[in-house]
Amino acid sequence: MSPRDLVYVEHMLDMARKAVGKAAGLSHGAFDADENLRLALTHLVQVIGEAGRRVSADFSGQHPEIPWQEIVGMRHKVSSVRHFAPTIVWRFCASYGEARGCAGKNRG
Repeated sequence: MSPRDLVYVEHMLDMARKAVGKAAGLSHGAFDADENLRLALTHLVQVIGEAGRRVSADFSGQHPEIPWQEIVGMRHKVSSVRHFAPTIVWRFCASYGEARGCAGKNRG
């Protein structure tokens, strides 16, 4: 692993924890009603995807258990006005939290 890969992966994990923390305990309705939260989570998802895009092919090849293409693809989805829907961001944050056991209980 190159030092750059470590920085990118740590950054991805940090941003993912922040996203899950902001969404924890909230319903989907509360998410929809809070523009600042939607903007914050959208930004965090973009940052995660951008960092994932910069991870070397060697590192990502050594870790096929991580859905690299989906992570980078999510960044593209939320960055494109044509494809953007806040529900995509909510689902990403909720599913990451469920996978890590730290998502909110009431997602509505």
